[in-house]
Amino acid sequence: MDNVTGFIPHRPPFLYVDEILELTDTNIVTSKRIDPAEPFFEGHYPGNPIMPGVLLCEAVFQSGAILIASICRNKGGGGADGTPVLTRISSAKFKKIVRPGDTITICTSIKEAISNAYYMKGNVTVDGKAAVTVEFACCVVKG
Repeated sequence: MDNVTGFIPHRPPFLYVDEILELTDTNIVTSKRIDPAEPFFEGHYPGNPIMPGVLLCEAVFQSGAILIASICRNKGGGGADGTPVLTRISSAKFKKIVRPGDTITICTSIKEAISNAYYMKGNVTVDGKAAVTVEFACCVVKG
């Protein structure tokens, strides 16, 4: 698979996808090992560290952005059509705690695409158990 950073502008320390596992025209599966040294663990439930839910959602959004960038590239845009930008979040549900050292699997799919808008859904699992589900939308913004 192509390098994650070849698709999206995100970089550490705000990159929440390590690897692309599967990629089709409508779906992507990625993964991320949750490093125990992440600085947010110092302040997010000290002594009982929990991965912030908003960052788990961010992993889904970044996976969706990779999928959109791949679609733009396959349309002949070479990835230069623009940048996927989050425009809507809905139906976020947090079901399982993610801890330091866990590896998350992120599955994201396109529900509908209209012009430069992509309506998507995604989930995060740990050891096959759902941690987060979320629906969202992105638009591809030029420049």
